[in-house]
Amino acid sequence: MNVDVVVIGGGQAGLAAGYYLRRAGLDFVVLDDQTHPGGSWQNYWPSLHLFSPAEHSRLPGWPMPPWHSGFPPASHVVDYLRAYEKKYELPVHRPVRVQSVHRVEGGYRVDTDGAVYVAAAVINATGTWSRPFWPSYPGMREFRGKQLHATDYDTPDMFAGKRVGIVGGGNSAAQILAEVSTVAETLWFTSREPRFLPDDVDGRVLFDVASDRARALASGDADTGGVAGLGDIVMVPPVKEARNRGVLHARPMFTAITADGVTDGDTIDKLDAIVWCTGFRPALRHLQPLHLHAEGSVIALDDNHVRDEPNLLFLGYGDWTGPASATLIGVGRTARAAVNTLVRRGKVDQS
Repeated sequence: MNVDVVVIGGGQAGLAAGYYLRRAGLDFVVLDDQTHPGGSWQNYWPSLHLFSPAEHSRLPGWPMPPWHSGFPPASHVVDYLRAYEKKYELPVHRPVRVQSVHRVEGGYRVDTDGAVYVAAAVINATGTWSRPFWPSYPGMREFRGKQLHATDYDTPDMFAGKRVGIVGGGNSAAQILAEVSTVAETLWFTSREPRFLPDDVDGRVLFDVASDRARALASGDADTGGVAGLGDIVMVPPVKEARNRGVLHARPMFTAITADGVTDGDTIDKLDAIVWCTGFRPALRHLQPLHLHAEGSVIALDDNHVRDEPNLLFLGYGDWTGPASATLIGVGRTARAAVNTLVRRGKVDQS
């Protein structure tokens, strides 16, 4: 199948790209490896909530329906994404697993587990959820308890009456610890002292900070600021409640894992389970045939496109692809810029 643009990934970033591609009058498809609409939101643990009100968590063109009791849960986001996709009649093909992308004359060939697509441009919006990061520690294989990543966490019931280590200093760790600590004894391990946002700061403030940073970058201001000084962890109600119970006390990272727990070399903390809230990496294996140039641990980009390849764009991976680009409200800004760049430079044909 020949199209102007192939979008790889049907989550929030892929849908935002589709919105602007449709407005630009381009012929495109969105390839999603999920069985149902909703992106990675349909895989999160049931208690996960947004950090902002529904009216501040929207994709371009259409606001998220209100949620009148606190911040919306992940299930509300899934419903919104499903309705958004339907409202704009976006050409999402699923389930389609992209196996590889190759350069061909005039663009790219996208090989999947079904059809083959040829396009002048590719927008990569695969996110990170499918690539959880597991750090390596001595003794991991000897641990007799249960180890799981945040991607596999569902409810705290599986840990009732246990002694559980939570590893990681971000929002996922704080929220999972808040839940698990209601039914189990928890020990929180972090590589640095956790930083907590003030109680009155939520996703709205963080987006404003990211917007200021985006404007500074656009104007060439070297002092771009950021969220440093505000902290990392949003004090959503369950985390506040955990703080009030006195369980949000982190201890330094252990250096090794034993059969029965973890150790810093001097003492051993016995554990029945370890939950690794240690983040993710971009899902980019399908791009390996392109041998893209990397700077450090990431592919080198100019704005949103791969350096020296203006037809290959990345959306939705956080600051790497634009301030707040991994958020519902922030991804629209980078999606609009990416599609406008394609059209302005004449990289794809408009009919």
